[in-house]
Amino acid sequence: MSHTAVSFVFNGRAEGNLSPATQERIRQAAAQLGYRPDPVARGLRRSRTAVIGLVTDEIASSPFAGRLLRGAMDTAWAGEHLVLTVDSGGDPAKEDAAVAELLDRRVDGIIYAAMSLRRVRVPEGLHRTHSVLANCLPEDDSLPAVIPAERAGGRTAARLLLEQGHRRVALVGGQDDIASVERLRGFRDALRAEGITVPRDWVVRTGGEISGGYEGAARLLDGAPAERRPTGIFAYNDRVAAGVLHAATRLGIAVPGELSVVGYDDQEHMAAYLAPPLTTVALPHRAMGEAAARLLLDSIATGRTPPATVRRLACPVISRASVGPAPIR
Repeated sequence: MSHTAVSFVFNGRAEGNLSPATQERIRQAAAQLGYRPDPVARGLRRSRTAVIGLVTDEIASSPFAGRLLRGAMDTAWAGEHLVLTVDSGGDPAKEDAAVAELLDRRVDGIIYAAMSLRRVRVPEGLHRTHSVLANCLPEDDSLPAVIPAERAGGRTAARLLLEQGHRRVALVGGQDDIASVERLRGFRDALRAEGITVPRDWVVRTGGEISGGYEGAARLLDGAPAERRPTGIFAYNDRVAAGVLHAATRLGIAVPGELSVVGYDDQEHMAAYLAPPLTTVALPHRAMGEAAARLLLDSIATGRTPPATVRRLACPVISRASVGPAPIR
């Protein structure tokens, strides 16, 4: 059994060169000996390493990190690639160093992922290899990106309330970041289509934490007669929604009997365990990881750089128990 014959079998060149019987004998012998082809040598021959890099800012500390990373790793594995992950902690110098190190290791391409949707400085070196951004946008619009469809998500949240007959609805939380702005735009889109205008003081920007949700809900609900206060609240995220629920409980307002609440994110270990369990719009973190890896693998396979376009992924509804029919007053 020659080295050439073995090479033919394990490099996909056996057809036409070796009989099916010879190919089977080689595979059986390899299995008995525990033989595996050398991936480094194979990579050198193909000018590929079957490894992609994934550089993140602060995603390792995010409750959604596992979903995005798992989506990227599973897709890469299905494409016969491993993922080498580096977390920079949001330090630009570390990001540049991480990219340089990955390039020195001859990875086939790099995904850059962010913890929260924002415009990012493209780390030095990303333009020297196949690269895709996940959950962020390049400041210079120079690379393809996969992000959530935040405006559509805001429309979805509003429709959850509209479909239950709510007409007095408010938004609590958020700031002036991309996600906050886009969710509010979508929220207003859906309401405007029904002839509803949100009063200026019913958009309460109090940040993204539980305390902000409590503060915002208290402003809207505390002391207001039932016929004058909102019957539905769209919370910027699930932490804000938790604060809204806490405020409603303290004020003796039943959810969803007197007030419906919609969250955003579907935060693991939180949304399903609130009282009542939170109906929310989920961020597609796993799908972003999958889509970014697939786009990168396609670019690697074809040798072509994909256009610097933005792909927006749908944010699905997770229905639980915090939304009900609008109260009759």
